[in-house]
Amino acid sequence: MKIGVPKEIKIKENRVGLVPGGVKQLVMDGHEVFIEDNAGSGIGISNEEYIEAGAKILPDASSIFREAKLIIKVKEPQASEIAMLTPEHILYTYLHLAADYDQTVGLMESGCTAIAYETIQNPDGSLPLLVPMSEVAGKMSTQVGANYLAIEHGGKGVLLGGVPGVKRAKVTVIGCGIAGTNAIKIAMGMGADVTAIDVSTKRLAELDDLFENRLNTLYSNPDNIHQAVIESDLVIGAVLIPGAKAPKLVTREMIALMEPGSVVVDIAVDQGGCIETCRPTTHENPTFLVDGVVHYCVANMPGAVARTSTYALTNVTLHYARVLARDGVEKSCIADDKLLKGINIYKGGLVYQQVAQDLELPYTPLNLG
Repeated sequence: MKIGVPKEIKIKENRVGLVPGGVKQLVMDGHEVFIEDNAGSGIGISNEEYIEAGAKILPDASSIFREAKLIIKVKEPQASEIAMLTPEHILYTYLHLAADYDQTVGLMESGCTAIAYETIQNPDGSLPLLVPMSEVAGKMSTQVGANYLAIEHGGKGVLLGGVPGVKRAKVTVIGCGIAGTNAIKIAMGMGADVTAIDVSTKRLAELDDLFENRLNTLYSNPDNIHQAVIESDLVIGAVLIPGAKAPKLVTREMIALMEPGSVVVDIAVDQGGCIETCRPTTHENPTFLVDGVVHYCVANMPGAVARTSTYALTNVTLHYARVLARDGVEKSCIADDKLLKGINIYKGGLVYQQVAQDLELPYTPLNLG
């Protein structure tokens, strides 16, 4: 199969869909791999390294989309990329369609087949291709929050871990999956007073054991969230419902009751956000104020540490890229239920029911023939 990797064009997005090691493996499997000129330059991977691995360098994105059938990316396609997709294309990338009506309609109109990293799902409900980026975003969220608590960045001037004789900052993490747990780890490591909120009492018990009873745990309900949020210096929203919009658990009313200079970080922003006052921001303009509270809502947080993120991501995406390139969509997905759940758009039809429901678009039951 002909495989193409375009240069990412989302603002400040330096990650790349394949590293040279992945290219080499796919070429050894018998496929042709095309890389857009300087696609890896943002993380220090040169054209020469890709060529040495067996790739062919093409001058621009239009050449990639014209030559390749399987398009491997990192972030959701931008409007100019969607315009280049055809019914012959298989798009393999993060999509996060549930919060993006325009992208969803564009992909449907293109007639392509789009497979989302974030909805490939193991039998136990875990999301293997989301794990590495959730780990990165979770760890970053605490670091970012600590940074924006400084007065020079609009915060109230609080050190997360405090010092002897001065109270520690209060941090609340809502949602204790992969991202939330990593946020908790960094916050605890920095010495903060941390509260974890989740709907799973089993998960809360696991975290209580993990942190040896040093972590405050609360069951997720409106009263507990309200009280924890208004007392916090930093709130991290890390709620995830696979393939669906995140529920709005932190309300505008709660934000208004936080102290001015407090900070909220919404990791769930690419799924619509779990904080009512959230709206997507970029690495160029990452924050905004609502009622004096600093909001950090960058939709591609791991792009800030692009080298770490790229290698972590390609460690888990390469396997399915090899399967898709070898067997095609139909054979691959019929053989592997995990990959089957990754199909969001099939030949222009919206086949992911939760996305159709959230966006009020026509749902087409998946039929691979």
